[in-house]
Amino acid sequence: MRNIRRYLVAGVLVWLPIIATVLVIRFLIGLMDRSLVLLPASWRPEVALGFAIPGLGAVLAFVVLLVTGVLATNLLGRRLVKGWEDFLQRIPLVRSIYGGVKGFAETLFSKQGSSFKKAMLVQYPRPGIWSLGFMTAAKVPEPSERTARDLICVFVPTTPNPTSGFIVLVPREEAIELDMSVDAAMKMIFTLGVVVPGTDNPPASGQPA
Repeated sequence: MRNIRRYLVAGVLVWLPIIATVLVIRFLIGLMDRSLVLLPASWRPEVALGFAIPGLGAVLAFVVLLVTGVLATNLLGRRLVKGWEDFLQRIPLVRSIYGGVKGFAETLFSKQGSSFKKAMLVQYPRPGIWSLGFMTAAKVPEPSERTARDLICVFVPTTPNPTSGFIVLVPREEAIELDMSVDAAMKMIFTLGVVVPGTDNPPASGQPA
């Protein structure tokens, strides 16, 4: 029975990552395939060919993003984007959502920004308990002024779903910057702390590490 258990656990360790990877890729491809609604109904594969082509939406999404980027970086495109943004800024609820998402995207993808480029350790939810997070803002002027402390903003994600979490304002001297990369820290969060950067992976024999 001990050998059977060991073999079963070894099999799970082989197949579980494969199945999870396939499911995530299928979800992403299915999500991007929804971009096919941009095409006229007669041009869609299920109508024109009689069957769907998985991944075609990803190709279309890539082309749309590329063309949009090319148009938005020339003089005429910048004027059109500016006019569209000015129009959205006049709509009360829409301007809050659009402005927030646009600011987040610009900060996240900016090469000059520091958001999500440093893995940090902060004492959260209480002193003496350390949580893994990512610095999202190196300066928060008003809170720093009100508290008379040099504060930074750190996003502490939940596990295993890092798309939700908490933002905490931490004194700069009380936050510890880690040498591990953001990818390594995210992998640790995804795996509930099982995969720890700087250590070997647990053995596939099924025995406790």
